[in-house]
Amino acid sequence: MFAAAGELRESGRLSEVDEKTLDLAGKWFSENLPVPDRLSVSRRPRRKAQAISWFRDTSIEAISRIRAYAAVLEEYGVAVEMIHTDRPGFIVYEDEWQVAAYPFSDTMT
Repeated sequence: MFAAAGELRESGRLSEVDEKTLDLAGKWFSENLPVPDRLSVSRRPRRKAQAISWFRDTSIEAISRIRAYAAVLEEYGVAVEMIHTDRPGFIVYEDEWQVAAYPFSDTMT
């Protein structure tokens, strides 16, 4: 979603209000959500990122903010879908907010 927001910004299509909404949300995520230090199944450095990040169901604040972020993207025709799972896959990173996991073959992505 952050990449899609970047593309929208570059296109010049965002209203000032929507741009500010995305900026404030992005700032909150930068300040509060740790960046996973590992997104690959391999522990070797510089391996291709293969994991998908999932919010924990207890991350109420982060989920609320990402929903507001998604609402702006949807206004501009970006398709956003929330997916829930109890089986995210092989977990390669986790913190209090999120897990990053290499999906199992039956994990919805």
